[in-house]
Amino acid sequence: MFDIRKIQEQVLFSAVKAASDDETASIIAFGEAGQSSSEDNAAWVKSAMRRLENRFDRSAVKQIRMNCQCGYGMDEKLKLLRELMASSSNLEEFTNQEKAKAAGLSCIDGDLYLQFPFCPCPMLAEVDKLDSDTWCQCTTGYSKVLFEKAFGCEVDVELLKSIKMGDDICLQKIIPHDALWK
Repeated sequence: MFDIRKIQEQVLFSAVKAASDDETASIIAFGEAGQSSSEDNAAWVKSAMRRLENRFDRSAVKQIRMNCQCGYGMDEKLKLLRELMASSSNLEEFTNQEKAKAAGLSCIDGDLYLQFPFCPCPMLAEVDKLDSDTWCQCTTGYSKVLFEKAFGCEVDVELLKSIKMGDDICLQKIIPHDALWK
């Protein structure tokens, strides 16, 4: 059976461990003495992010969460991005295609954006509102990996809006480091 909570606990544990040690990773992912096992998903997300934010500075928290991306469905999305790129000669053509628009891509003043009209994270289905954007940084990590593979260059991703933070959409700015079309 597909258990998203167990997957997320393990991904968080691994990302924290890579930035610190087993003990810290265990406390953040599972709570003191494993107490978070009794929490529902919404409570676990909030308490785990509080524990993470209390142990690391903002930059480290963002990097840890970006490393938590699961890669779910990435091959399909990568195929779409490569298809869009192959039929484009510039960013405007890339984002003006119907498939690009349907995927939430847009170009405004020469910058690339990705938006969702809903929160795509199944772990947040029962969360009304987050206290911070920490949890949402995993999706910036996902987008970073996806667009770096598609574009063949380093990419930065900025989270600009989050539905679970009270915004009307989820919005990311995708910033490639190299020219995409030569």
